[in-house]
Order: sequence, then structure tokens, then C-alpha cells
Amino acid sequence: MLRASVAAVSPLAGELTVYFYAILFARYPAVRELFPVDLDVQRDRLLRGLLRIVDLVDDPENLVRFCTHLGRDHRKFGALTGHYPAVGECLLASLERYAGPAWTPELAEIWTRAYGLVAQVMSQAAEDDALLGPAVWYAEITRHVHRGHGIAEITVRPETPYPYLAGQYASMETPWAPRAWRYYSPAHAPRPDGTLTFHVRAVPGGQVSPALVERATAGEMVRLGPAQGQMTLDPDSSRPLVCVAGGTGLAPIRALVEHMVRTGSERDTNVFVGARTATQLYGLDDMLRMSQRHHWLSVRAAVSDERIAGLEGNLPHVLGQFGPWYRHEAYLSGPVDMVTQAADTLLRQGVPQQRIHHDPFDVPALEAALLPKLTAANLVAH
Repeated sequence: MLRASVAAVSPLAGELTVYFYAILFARYPAVRELFPVDLDVQRDRLLRGLLRIVDLVDDPENLVRFCTHLGRDHRKFGALTGHYPAVGECLLASLERYAGPAWTPELAEIWTRAYGLVAQVMSQAAEDDALLGPAVWYAEITRHVHRGHGIAEITVRPETPYPYLAGQYASMETPWAPRAWRYYSPAHAPRPDGTLTFHVRAVPGGQVSPALVERATAGEMVRLGPAQGQMTLDPDSSRPLVCVAGGTGLAPIRALVEHMVRTGSERDTNVFVGARTATQLYGLDDMLRMSQRHHWLSVRAAVSDERIAGLEGNLPHVLGQFGPWYRHEAYLSGPVDMVTQAADTLLRQGVPQQRIHHDPFDVPALEAALLPKLTAANLVAH
């Protein structure tokens, strides 16, 4: 019944989310300060989160895991236990308005119980997490370097130690777009001095990245949310690795390679780096130098939109020319289409889904685990 009700309102999803925020802020004005001025991205996040919860409704283990991540992540927004009833009240009112005749007393009761469970898990996760560390880390920008093509390397120094593993990502809030959080991966393993360097590409029309690339200077402050992501190395595994990086997606891949260098691991590792043109192969020289120093590391580059000496074509196509990869652990990072197609290529070569690792798309906490369904659907279609 939950899924049927979501299907009933999905054609009006955009109107539903606009209505939800309108009545939430009208009934509870104090909540407005928790959200960014521009709500476009936030509206999409609400819908994706709702769809993901309904998708997991008959999978309690993953539902609790997903809601736990949401609860922890929401600490940085200033969300409090007392906010959950207000959100639930307005969410159910919005569903009732747009579900029409499909909304019955029985369905209302089901949604009330379902939301109560979600709120309970999220609230408890936030309380537990508060015992372990802060909700945010204040960090000073110490270095800002333009790398061309709208990309900048931005190094920050948190005021207190920031715990993370190579391959994870962090959410960042800037002074130019308060309460608008975006996700970036450190381009290295944890450093002794505690600094983190992010590779940021300015997205046209974006609220956060253009300011980070074009306006940010040393001395300015940002805020970091807790590290997230499962694209980390299993210390107990000795499987060879295949890594695919597109654009600034090279950052977490480079961090994984650096981690193996620092720990003395010599797992056979193949890295594929891609871009549209040769001049956009950001960070390739650094990776090639690493491969010259370490016999276990092989680095190949590919471009899709021009003819050059070497490999031509998009990354998934080039990846398919090598292998086989069925014995490998795979790590993918970059644009959504590239990651999806590369995962298809690996699945076709016999790599089990559980050995294909990637960051979630766009909004990590809300879009986790969507890729396996996309790739499975694509395989059936093909």
C-alpha cells in the first residue's frame, strides 16, 4: 500500500514537494532557518529519500541502515528530535492532498506508523553519533590552486582532527551559500598534518562549486560534515584492483592508490583515467609518476572526443578492451553515465555486483545502492 500510494502521487511529485515545504514553513516558521535559501535541490532530495525508504520497506536491515545514515548526516543541518513530528505532520498532509481518493484511514495509519519508525531510527542514530564526535568541523582554506578547465585544488585545515578513510567523501558548506551542502572527496589518504585537499570542478549555475573555484581564497572558513562512503579498501583482501576515474572522480581513486603506497600494499592495480579531450586529463601526470615508482600500478588514459596517440573512446569502452576483470575488486568514480556503463562492462566480464564499489550519485546519503538496480535493468534491456 505504501508503494501504491507513492505511485499514485508520482505524476505530481514536483507539486507535492513544493506544497510540503510551503505548509511546513507556514506552520513551523522556525524550521525555515535549517534549509538553504534556494530549495530546488532540497526538494529533489526529499523525493529521493521518500522513494528510497518506500523501496526498502520490506528490507528492514537495509532500511534501518539507510535511516541511520540519514539521522547522522542530518546533525549538520541542526535537525533536532522535536523537528520530526512537524515534518511528519506536513508530509502526511501533502500525501493526503495529492493521493486523492487513494488516501484512506487505513493508508493514513500505515504511513503514520512507517514515518514513526523512520523518525525513531534517525533520531536515535543522531543521539548516538553525538556521543562520538561533533556534528561539523570548522576548517580554514590554506591553499587554493587553479588547474584550468574550471577545476581548483582546495586545501583546508580543520580546527580539530577530522576522521576519515581513503576513498571516503565529505560534505562541505561555504560562506557563499549557507546551508547548501555539497559532497567532495579528499584526493589523498589521511595526512599527518590533518589537512585535506579537494578537487572541485565549477558546475555551471551551481550554488557552491563556482564560488569555491573562482572566489575562495586562503584564510576563509568552510564547514565539513562527517566523512561518509563505503568506497574504501578491505585490509583483509588481496584481490587485484581495477579502478576507473572520470574527471574529478580521480580524487578518491588517487586516495586509494596513495593509501596502498603508504601501507606497503602491492596489490596489482589497474587505473583507467578518462576525459573528453587530452587537455582535460586532469591529474594524469601525477598518476603516471606514481606508476613509474611502483611496479604493481598500471595507469592508462583515454579520451572520447578527439583522436590522439594511445587509447581512444569513452572509459567503459576502453575498459572492455582489457581484462578479464572477474578476479578483481572494482572502484568507479566520475559522472553517473560513466559509472553506470563501466559497471555494466564489469558485470558482463563476470565481476560480482558486491565487488563493484562506487560513491552514490549526486546526494550520497539519499541515493546509496541505486546503481545495482540500474545496472541490472540495463543488462536485461541489452
